[in-house]
Amino acid sequence: MSYPGYPPAGGSYPAASGPYQQAPGGYPPQPGAYPPQGGYYPPQPGAFPPAAGYPPQAGGYPPQAGGYPPQAGGYPSQAGGYPPQAGGYPAAPGGGFPPQAGGYPAAQPGTYPNMPPAAGGWGGQPGFGAPGGGMPQGYPGVPAPGQQPMPAYPGAPNPSMPGYGGGVPTGPTPPAGPAVNKGYRGTIKDFPGADPLRDVEVLRKAMKGFGTDENAIIELLGNRSSKQRVPLKAAYKTTYGKDLMSDLKSELTGNFENLVLAMLKAPTHFDASELREAISGAGTDEACLIEILSSRSNADIQEITKIYKAEYGKSLEDAISSDTSGHFRRLLVSLSQGNRDERETVDISLAKQDAQKLYTAGENKVGTDESQFNAILCARSKPHLRQVFHEYQQMCGKDIEKSICREMSGNVESGMVAVVKCIKNTPAYFAERLHKAMQGAGTKDRTLIRVMVSRSEVDMLDIRQEYLRLYGKSLYTVISGDTSGDYKKLLLKLCGGSD
Repeated sequence: MSYPGYPPAGGSYPAASGPYQQAPGGYPPQPGAYPPQGGYYPPQPGAFPPAAGYPPQAGGYPPQAGGYPPQAGGYPSQAGGYPPQAGGYPAAPGGGFPPQAGGYPAAQPGTYPNMPPAAGGWGGQPGFGAPGGGMPQGYPGVPAPGQQPMPAYPGAPNPSMPGYGGGVPTGPTPPAGPAVNKGYRGTIKDFPGADPLRDVEVLRKAMKGFGTDENAIIELLGNRSSKQRVPLKAAYKTTYGKDLMSDLKSELTGNFENLVLAMLKAPTHFDASELREAISGAGTDEACLIEILSSRSNADIQEITKIYKAEYGKSLEDAISSDTSGHFRRLLVSLSQGNRDERETVDISLAKQDAQKLYTAGENKVGTDESQFNAILCARSKPHLRQVFHEYQQMCGKDIEKSICREMSGNVESGMVAVVKCIKNTPAYFAERLHKAMQGAGTKDRTLIRVMVSRSEVDMLDIRQEYLRLYGKSLYTVISGDTSGDYKKLLLKLCGGSD
């Protein structure tokens, strides 16, 4: 059933969409009805439950006789009210509302935002709160039943909803992250009815005979998703007994060849090959290492490390360790573990603690404790870190990136700043990577190809928006002016259009 949400006090939960309308300043007092007078929900910091708040009677929940007497049109339902549903809260003898197995039904639009549903409750009664009884997640020092405390948070609970565990923060709370556009944000999509065997016929025909039909290759690859392009290699060998990659290399040249070959690799195989090139090529491409390791998911990084070991006979960690040094090496090794917390919940009290640790490790001491920055930036979840950055700004009036630039130098500075930028706003980070690849004399084509291929099915639409916002030009226009020929045509297919 859709359980009507209680109207919030000012500045708290969103207003419910039921018949209970929010009055200025909280709940209007009504004799004998909910809420009881003399206190308000939610509980205030320092008391649980508050002495004169919710619930008002000794004995906890459910209310005792004299607590919530049935009112006409209220609970229990009278004619015209809310009829009890299976699994809900039917009226109990004596006017109480005993908890049912499983707790509240799943929240519906217009009700409380998703709180940890299940048994347990305010004060440890079953029926409302955390699984298995006891207090809901987020109360300091008490991990959720059946779970371990978050790594590196000594004795602290798992992050919970903002406001639980740290009290209500002073001042406005920032959004959890950059504005998120819903739905698919890539520019390359699955082509309906694509058949690998027919596609390899097109490729074979484009390469057979005198000259190469580059336009046929562009039209085919530019209209197939990665999972439709990768099987073409096996289909080509099955059909013609030849290696597709070798044939393409013999027919194509330059950046167009590099772009085509990149598009035929699975994303994690492509990332592994890019990391290999960044480490073993002439000099080390530190920015490439940070770009890949700071923007991929745990599952992606773990898959990349397996592929790297299988393809190149050396673990990625060993390769990084032998090619880098100092705190920059530690940063890369930490990121290469693919072990970042990926929970979406945020506990503001823990974010405040981490912001204080960063301040103590940098601005508030002589010298810098890079290890503390490393521990927080590489292990904490991205939503949590966005809250940490906000709390840091509120606490010391300085942006975390500027503090890093003042406190560090060289590769570790650029690496830490890149990690922060990627966490703050990933599309803006990649828009900057593309801008730097194309600005000035010469184009960093390897970076351009890598970003366009790897983000075309992830967030290219968002990257285009950020590029326009940051630089006042559409990405499509800049690519058109900075590249040429078949290479440009295929890049523009990945870009997807002008803004």
